[in-house]
Amino acid sequence: MWCDVIVVGGGVIGLATATTLAERGLRVRIWSRDAVTRTTSAVAGALWWPYRIEPAAEVGAWALASLHEYAELAVDPDRSGVRWTAGVHADTTLEHLGPWAGEVEGLRRLAPDEVPGPYRTGLAARLPLIDMPVHLAFLRDRFEAAGGVFEQRAVSGFEEAAAFAPVVVDCTGLAARALAPDPALRPVRGQLVLVENPGIDEWFTAADGTAGETTYFFPHSDRLVLGGTAEEDDERLDADPATAAAIVARCARVRPEIADARVLGHRVGLRPVRVGGVRIEVEPLPGGGRLVHHYGHGGAGVTVAWGCALRAADLALG
Repeated sequence: MWCDVIVVGGGVIGLATATTLAERGLRVRIWSRDAVTRTTSAVAGALWWPYRIEPAAEVGAWALASLHEYAELAVDPDRSGVRWTAGVHADTTLEHLGPWAGEVEGLRRLAPDEVPGPYRTGLAARLPLIDMPVHLAFLRDRFEAAGGVFEQRAVSGFEEAAAFAPVVVDCTGLAARALAPDPALRPVRGQLVLVENPGIDEWFTAADGTAGETTYFFPHSDRLVLGGTAEEDDERLDADPATAAAIVARCARVRPEIADARVLGHRVGLRPVRVGGVRIEVEPLPGGGRLVHHYGHGGAGVTVAWGCALRAADLALG
């Protein structure tokens, strides 16, 4: 079982980091408590867009590096789950975005009469939209094609992994509260509703980063993903019927046909938000090993996954 690196965590952050290392020629194993399609990442709405993530000074570069990767993967959307899709960010202006926005091709301000629903400001864009169950399975296959080994295995401490590799990468998300331990991590609950797609082919968002409620829908061929919530310090994993009804009602204010769409299911996930922002740093392990912490991506893990993976891989390599 000896290898160069063990990545603990099999969500999008762990998979991107492990794949980056394996494609650099290292012997890498992923230890994941859950199958990739059972991780928090599998619940993500997964539109590329920097949302609820810090530190602001780093986010732009991480997001743009990831955008470049998704552009390449979108060449084969059926296989990768990544597809260029047009849509509107309502209640958003260019002035409130970082310098990264200038690098997003086609991002433009809308006139008030172009913004759908009860909104007056907005931006139009064509962005990567990721079908997460498909994408996570694709990433596992890509990782294994590079020689990596995926093992479903829970850990109670990083010393377990350090017994088999000189470098351990902590991509455990919210679980790092206990494993690191890091009390700066806090859950932000997100609830989604899946409905039959009534023919919608563009995404829509209206998300206030300070509010507990958001409005968005993301189209896939067989379903429409409706959202959502951003409930701080709420760890309930069961879907709340009243919340689900409110989500459908908010989305139907923008596209009335959503009100009659057949409900297919509900999803709940806990975003791993960290006070102080994403943590990517090294600490020593007993016996001379090295632990790279890589967690705290909040609601933007998909958006920054590949940029952050490059940084974490550089630290893993010393």
